[in-house]
Amino acid sequence: MDEYSEKILRLLGKVPAGIMIIPLLLGALINTFCPEILQIGTYTTATFTSAGTISITGVFFVCVGAQLQMREIPKVIRRGGTLLIAKFAVGAILGIAVGKLFGAEGFLGISSLAIISAVTNSNGGIYVSLMNIYGDETDVASVSLLSINDGPFLTLVAMGASGLASIDLMSLVSTILPIIIGMILGNFSSKIKEFLDSGTKILIPFIGFCLGGGINMANIVKSGISGILLGLICMFAGGLFILVCDKIIAGRPGYAAWAVSTTAGNAVLVPASVALIDPTLTETAALAAPQVAAAVVVTAIAAPIMTNFWAKKYGCPKYPLAEK
Repeated sequence: MDEYSEKILRLLGKVPAGIMIIPLLLGALINTFCPEILQIGTYTTATFTSAGTISITGVFFVCVGAQLQMREIPKVIRRGGTLLIAKFAVGAILGIAVGKLFGAEGFLGISSLAIISAVTNSNGGIYVSLMNIYGDETDVASVSLLSINDGPFLTLVAMGASGLASIDLMSLVSTILPIIIGMILGNFSSKIKEFLDSGTKILIPFIGFCLGGGINMANIVKSGISGILLGLICMFAGGLFILVCDKIIAGRPGYAAWAVSTTAGNAVLVPASVALIDPTLTETAALAAPQVAAAVVVTAIAAPIMTNFWAKKYGCPKYPLAEK
């Protein structure tokens, strides 16, 4: 058994962010071709499907928070704030430009609503998993700020409808609270900090599998080329802009920029949420939803690969000798 275990660990080590991406792909394949296997209920469904993502990620946040010292809070604000503003800005700029230049039909069938929904919303689970592999505690804790882009609020702002929207502050508080609890525990006792440190590694494959359990690979087929293109726009056009901001403003190597250049799973619901406020966008929202779903899949695969490449080439806490 030890021999097989070593082979599995070596395989995970060879694949970029393999400890997360391989479980994620397994979860996505099962959810796409035989989802009923994991939908038998109780502990199985709660542990190995998207139903468990929030709980497992919440526990992960407590463990991460315990590693964060009070003196590092200004760093969190600077790093997380830079990523948040850059991701919102590039999504808004690209989306508004497409709307102004190409009108309601959009660019190659991709509307401004689809672009803003996909580019401004990042997958927090993928980000924290990658930052735990390549970054440090400050990088991981920055998700407390990035949670602001989770949902339709920033999309509505970018679409010029911010006067009709209101951000749910309690949702933001509920995201930050586990990190704060962990931080209090970790600063109170070094023993607790050390104990919870193991959770930052053990939980990553579970988060990956749960994220995969919410991905349907068939969405790529449904959306056609436009969905794949939207994912590439989010990953590379958006990623390059965030990369520049991360390096110039935050003074970082740039690996976090690629980790945040994803599309959140719940971004699929954003077009419909916007259409509820502006019914004239109902038809556009129906076309945007499968495209955004495809972007979720494309970025979930591409982000770990790009983050791994950039971290090894230009440096990160795990590979400090690569920094130039």
